[in-house]
Amino acid sequence: MPRDTDPRLLRAFAAVAEELHFTRAAARLLVAQQALSRDIRRLEREWGAPLFTRSTRQVALTAEGERLLPYARRALAAHDELAGALGAGRDRPLVVDVAAPVATGHRVLTEARRAAPELEFVARFHSGLARGAAEIAGGRVDVSFGRVAGLSPAVRAGLRHRLVRYERVAVVLPDGHPLAALPEVPLAALAGETLYAAAGNDETTEWTDYARALFAGRGIGLAAPFPKIEGDDEFARVVRKQGWSVLASEEFVRLPGMVLRPLTDPVPLAPVSVVWRRGLRHPGLDALLAAADTLAAAGGWLRRPAGSWLPDADFRLLAPGAARRAV
Repeated sequence: MPRDTDPRLLRAFAAVAEELHFTRAAARLLVAQQALSRDIRRLEREWGAPLFTRSTRQVALTAEGERLLPYARRALAAHDELAGALGAGRDRPLVVDVAAPVATGHRVLTEARRAAPELEFVARFHSGLARGAAEIAGGRVDVSFGRVAGLSPAVRAGLRHRLVRYERVAVVLPDGHPLAALPEVPLAALAGETLYAAAGNDETTEWTDYARALFAGRGIGLAAPFPKIEGDDEFARVVRKQGWSVLASEEFVRLPGMVLRPLTDPVPLAPVSVVWRRGLRHPGLDALLAAADTLAAAGGWLRRPAGSWLPDADFRLLAPGAARRAV
């Protein structure tokens, strides 16, 4: 293999090796599938051997692919750390994906701007951490927010994260729904209902994964995949037309003709972490982490109420002590 292999080729290889699916890997990297396939073929020529076996139904690593994968991951981790160190200049704006203007990430960013007005932060509004993590991997975003346990181990390997908040989970119901009159909705009352939880949106797969864990064994259905919905007005229009109820966080846009009701018995919690590229050093990141600590302390964001619920994956990842340190 040449000594100057393009890190982009290794990143393409690692994504396909993790997903074992070219379409999903291309979506994760935000590139066209044709371009991804071209990069894999180029890397195979440089490596001098096939790295994947492909059929119409399956993608698998070859023995040479298995041998290359740990080296590729180490090289990418070192490259990301170097990129973070080179981008540590105080004058460079920090690009922060806050998901939405009503999200926890936006509240943290607002506090950081208040506490450190001399720094420049540029906000992005991608809808989920699956997209945010891909943007971080591509160097287009520095920091994002979301549910880290919904990312694959390979993606998490290139990131650092710190828990910011346990958001309470809610359901958004049409005004005329029988449960809309309740101040809180017991989970058992949703048995037989079908809720929208962003299935079909590749940018928010961590939220759909959360919904599947929450609904399992409770008789709650997940709405069928639907194309990504852009904008609050369009979201409200589609939801009303489809007649959906929506699984949401307590930090959610208010929709006309619908009400948000917290869930209870148990109280589902959605962990939100601040996430950044491993090796990143920037005063804006320090300001964001300090702002998150300030808001968490003031608002009790890291307290889990009695009778709360987390998916097993989140509970394992956010073990006691994880809330107060970067992982």
